[in-house]
Amino acid sequence: MMPIAQMVRGVLWVHFQGRTFIYEDPAEKNFSRGQSSGTKSGDLVSPMPGKIIKVLKSLGDPVNVGDVVLVMEAMKMEYSLKSEVTGEVTMIKCQVGDQVALGKTLVQVKEKAGA
Repeated sequence: MMPIAQMVRGVLWVHFQGRTFIYEDPAEKNFSRGQSSGTKSGDLVSPMPGKIIKVLKSLGDPVNVGDVVLVMEAMKMEYSLKSEVTGEVTMIKCQVGDQVALGKTLVQVKEKAGA
C-alpha cells in the first residue's frame, strides 16, 4: 500500500495504512494558509477522503476567521473545518452524508473587503 500525500493550504496530509499524519512547517506560521499568489482564498477543501456529517453554515451566512463551517468524519475521527477568512458563504458544494475526495472544494467563502 502506497502512502497518499496531499498539500492543502500549506499543510501536508499523509494517509498511510489507515492513519493520517499532518505536517505544518513551523517556518510558515507567519503566513496565512489561505494565501496563494498574494490573495486570500476562502475555499474550504477536504483535507482527506471522508464523509460530511455536519454543515453548520448556510448560503449567505457571515463567517469569521476560526468559525467551524462543517464537520467531516474520516478514519473514525471527526475533523472540524474552519474558515480562514472573514466573509460570507457564497457556495456550498456538499451536504450531510456526502462522501468526499481528498482536495475537493466543499465550501466557498467570499472574503469581506478590508478584513
